Amino acid sequence: MNPLKREQPGDFFSADNLSIPYSQIPWSSHGYYLSRRPNFTLDPLIHAGAYYVQEASSMFLEEAMRQCVDLGKPLRVLDLCAAPGGKSTLIQSIISPESLLVSNELIKTRVNILEENLTKWGAVNTIITNNDPSAFSRLENYFDLIVVDAPCSGSGLFRRDPEAISEWSTENVRSCSLRQQRILADIWPALKQGGLLIYSTCSYSIEEDEMILDKIVADFAIESLRLKIPETENIVESNSPLKKCFGYRFYPDKINGEGFFIAVLRKNDGNSFAHSKSTKPSFEKTNKKEAEMIYPYVKPDESLSLLKHSDLLFMMPAQLVNDLALLQKSLYLKRCGVVIGKAGAKELIPHHDLVMSVLVNSGIPKVSLNKEDSIHYLRKDDFSIADAAKGWNIVQYQNINLGWLKMLDRRFNNYYPVEWRIRMNAN
Repeated sequence: MNPLKREQPGDFFSADNLSIPYSQIPWSSHGYYLSRRPNFTLDPLIHAGAYYVQEASSMFLEEAMRQCVDLGKPLRVLDLCAAPGGKSTLIQSIISPESLLVSNELIKTRVNILEENLTKWGAVNTIITNNDPSAFSRLENYFDLIVVDAPCSGSGLFRRDPEAISEWSTENVRSCSLRQQRILADIWPALKQGGLLIYSTCSYSIEEDEMILDKIVADFAIESLRLKIPETENIVESNSPLKKCFGYRFYPDKINGEGFFIAVLRKNDGNSFAHSKSTKPSFEKTNKKEAEMIYPYVKPDESLSLLKHSDLLFMMPAQLVNDLALLQKSLYLKRCGVVIGKAGAKELIPHHDLVMSVLVNSGIPKVSLNKEDSIHYLRKDDFSIADAAKGWNIVQYQNINLGWLKMLDRRFNNYYPVEWRIRMNAN
């Protein structure tokens, strides 16, 4: 569940949805097991960012973070291999609002789905990047925490995905192991002294798990951290062959989840990051007219800075603007904070980012739709609206925002992003 929008599963399993028994995942504060899988595509709430569908074992990342990181402090966190966004949405939900989450995806075709899912999540303290891991070596000692859910051979998914069996090979295991070693070596300089690396895979191969820990501990000054695991959870603690590093294995016959491996390492060399206060972002200045134009659409908040890139206005927490400038010098930034919209000749053209976010002004007129019409809206099909204020309206389902529409004299324009529309037939 997205705590920015819905915290209780009972709010989700309403009369408008199928009645599905659920239970709490023991290592996740917002995660729940479902007794069966509904058709998520045809539930408007998933498109509204009220929740995200993720495999339960991988949610153990939260427990590892809670045991090893002071989540009450402002943190700089990198989710290195972030698409499609499950771990990024989880991380954002448990770090403090003063923290910064950088979600990176190397593959350009995958970074778009990462952007979509983080946009729907609605947070303002995120930056999405599209870079090779080697680019982060320029940010020496910058991150407090780096999460690497590494590309792997996928043997932990054999139960869920039979196709993974035919795609598995010893050659692929060796190839993945070499790639994982390169990724960790590339990003190591970006982790500050005392910072944590959380490494995970969905592979059972020791070459991709414990032997990776041995390799990185041999190459760098690292301490392996042991986690407290209740015996009732049936998670298997392992030790690497040479350095006896701690790893944690999830087996589908022992736990309620798929195959997974996770380990936590602390960096013992390097330095703390020294931020240059002279660093400023190279964005255009906003003028008074643009600032006045956005405020009917945005909740008043003096802790936010209004910035402009090309013809788009966006907002970031003021305390993160220097960080934004630093990252801009070293990385390709796909998306920063929340895009507010584009300043037109007479009015703001609000962006979908804004209506999905925590920043949108609650005083904007709203159109509440039932499930059937919400699906029509998300498919960009024709449907009718009985009554709505002229101009920009927020479309809602169960009091959660779905997007924008603009009422004209006898019709309305649907501003749901065409690339995100539902293509599945309702029947």
